Amino acid sequence: MSNNATSHKPRRKKKSTSGISRTETNADIVSIDEQTHAAKPEFPLVAFLWPARGTTSQWLLIPLILIIVGLFRWTVGLWGYSGCGKPPMHGDFEAQRHWMEITNHLPMSLWYFHDLEYWGLDYPPLTAYHSWLLGKLGSFIEASWFALDSSHGLETQLLKVYMRATVIVSEYLVYVPATIIFLRRYGRAQGVGATSQSVALVAFLMQPATILVDHGHFQYNTVMLGFTIAALSSIYAGRLMWSCIFFVAALGYKQMALYYSPIIFAYLLGSCVTPRLRIGRFLGIAMITIISLVALYIPLMIGSLSNANQGVLLTNIAAPPLLDILPFKIHPKSAYYIPLLQVTQSLHRIFPFARGLFEDKVANFWCALNTVLKIRQHIEPVVPLPRLSLYLTFMGILGPMLVIGAVPRPNLLPYALASSAWAFYLFSFQVHEKSVLLPLLPMTLLLGSRDGLTKETRAWVGWANMVGTWTLYPLLKRDGLRTPYFVITLLWAYLLGLPPTSGAIYYDHANQNEPGKERPPDDLYTGTKILHGEYYMAMMIWHGLEAFISPPEGKPDLWVVVNVCLGAFAFGICYLWCTWKLVLGTNLLDGYFGHRRKIEEKGANSGGWKNEKKTQ
Repeated sequence: MSNNATSHKPRRKKKSTSGISRTETNADIVSIDEQTHAAKPEFPLVAFLWPARGTTSQWLLIPLILIIVGLFRWTVGLWGYSGCGKPPMHGDFEAQRHWMEITNHLPMSLWYFHDLEYWGLDYPPLTAYHSWLLGKLGSFIEASWFALDSSHGLETQLLKVYMRATVIVSEYLVYVPATIIFLRRYGRAQGVGATSQSVALVAFLMQPATILVDHGHFQYNTVMLGFTIAALSSIYAGRLMWSCIFFVAALGYKQMALYYSPIIFAYLLGSCVTPRLRIGRFLGIAMITIISLVALYIPLMIGSLSNANQGVLLTNIAAPPLLDILPFKIHPKSAYYIPLLQVTQSLHRIFPFARGLFEDKVANFWCALNTVLKIRQHIEPVVPLPRLSLYLTFMGILGPMLVIGAVPRPNLLPYALASSAWAFYLFSFQVHEKSVLLPLLPMTLLLGSRDGLTKETRAWVGWANMVGTWTLYPLLKRDGLRTPYFVITLLWAYLLGLPPTSGAIYYDHANQNEPGKERPPDDLYTGTKILHGEYYMAMMIWHGLEAFISPPEGKPDLWVVVNVCLGAFAFGICYLWCTWKLVLGTNLLDGYFGHRRKIEEKGANSGGWKNEKKTQ
């Protein structure tokens, strides 16, 4: 007879995961209700991820996150893109497809020379190699997609699917893993909890500007941005040589990575001299950087020399201006003429100084200034604009360079990179709307820091992203991306508890009935609340005016000009905020502020500030 009744053991009760508790590692994402004194998620994204805390394996959580953010990317790709149905030049979609076409059908020596009037290749060699690879893979599926010349302006549905897929695959091979690794290292170094790291990861991967530009407008910016994040991650891991390789790869993919180069240079140099001189490290960094740059051009050089041996000569092609200004003449039949010709031609294409200071209206200093003072009429006759742009850009990046060079701490790099990128965006030559992704990247990475999900950092990072995405609206509207713009932007604002979906981040619940109470450390200053609130209101009013009221006949670009001016001022504020936080993070001002605080305390105890000042 079986003894089932006596041998039965009751099941263990599963540990409840519905309750929320406030701990040291989640203090920024969990708040305490003033009435019930119960803990609750600080903003909606925390509530969505809270059930997955603790017991959920990261091997399960991260794939789920990547599937969800990937679906949003693919959905945005179902809408329009740059140049859709707009002959004869079409747009960026056609430019990327055309580069796949020429790299697959033309000798390497002709890549930077072929049909420059029709989307000539104007990115560094790594973009060309990437285009060659994607063109080869696509040709296996359908050769007509990249047929030389006859495929111009092709817009078949399967081609669109393939091109959209290449953006996502490239992003998931470079950008996504680099981000995951960096945020883990960045967070662990500062004692950030696993749940907060997951919140920062989702917030970063759902960044609206990046999704709308790369997966809507159509670009491969995330490849360059991913290499940059990989360089930062290597710095956090103490692998400076690898950081050089990754950053050279970023530069080799898109020249816009130069926005970060002063800070990377200053940090690596500072790490070689502070706190002590390290000659070996300096020589190693210099050597690996040079080798990486040379390796970047080796395939192009070898291919061009091979083409020359096969009879593909470039003697009838006009030499680039950089080759003409050399103090010595090079004979076309010399051994080093072809490599030097390729390098100078690629640099000439990469840095288009002949195009002018700006082409389209961008929310930077020059376009905003041009609305009140015509630059070409009043400034260009006095000072050459490229030189003036160089001076102002150098002045903007000098401060962050000196600070990060003097105090080379990895946790300060996002602030320094953001300051440098904002300076480049505001003052440099030939800035495009899409370049706003570069300063937004390090600012958004701040969400993964120790204070990244506090009200202050979340408000500033959120405000910068909302304004940055708003300045992209005229571009996105031309591409037929108005619906994805509103959906993705408002969704991101909702997830992070930002206006216009929520104003809780700017509302101090603890002090609402106690005006004399001291400001909590995570609350925002009144000036910040006013500034951000006015901008959110202005952006909503602007959208209403742009949608329902036509501009005057004499000023057809009125709404775009307003967008440019407001955006440029906001980005200037972002530059100042990032630079100020960078300086505060160095603790260089602690002595000054500490001394001032002591003087104020003594003055208060002795009856006044003036008496204390006289005793100094």
